Amino acid sequence: MDMRNARLAGVMAEFDGPQKILAAAKAVKKEGYRRFDAFTPYPIEELNHVIAGDESRLPLMVFLGGLFGCIGGFSLQYWINVYAFPMNIGGRPLNSWPAFIVPTFEMTILFAGITAVLGMFALNGLPHPHHPVFNVDRFALATDDKFFLWIEAEDPQFELAKARSFLEGLSSVAVSDVYDD
Repeated sequence: MDMRNARLAGVMAEFDGPQKILAAAKAVKKEGYRRFDAFTPYPIEELNHVIAGDESRLPLMVFLGGLFGCIGGFSLQYWINVYAFPMNIGGRPLNSWPAFIVPTFEMTILFAGITAVLGMFALNGLPHPHHPVFNVDRFALATDDKFFLWIEAEDPQFELAKARSFLEGLSSVAVSDVYDD
C-alpha cells in the first residue's frame, strides 16, 4: 500500500483473550473515546454493551414502521370501501371495521418487518464493502483466535501518539496504525 496517498483511519490494538479486550474496551470508554469498535472471533455480549451501550433506535423505528403500516392499511381499506368504490351488499355499513382487522394486522407486521431489516442495515452502516482495518496484515487473525480494538481517527479526542501509547499500556500484543486507501 502506498502510504503517501493513504489517510490515517485510526489505530488498532491486538489482544490475546476476551477478558483482556473487554477490560481494554472499558478503559477506552472511560478515557473518553466514543468512536471505537472491537473485532472478535466470536460474539462477546458484554463487549457489545460496553461499546454501543444499551440504547438503540431500532425498537422505536420498528414501532413507528408498524404504526405506519397499521394506519396505512386501515386507511386504505376505509378509503376504498367508503369513498372510491362503495358497495352496499346485504345492508352492511360501508365502514365495516371488523372486516378490516386482519388486513390491518398483516400490514402492521409487514411494515414493521421491512422497517426492522432496513433500519438494521442503516444503523449498522451496511453495506460496507471495504473497511480500513483490512489493510492491517495481522487482522486476518480476527477470525481465528485474536481480538482487536480499533479507535477511529474521527473521534474528537483522537491524537495518534496519545491513542497509540494508551493502547500500548493496556497489555496489548501489538498496536498498528490503520490507513485507508
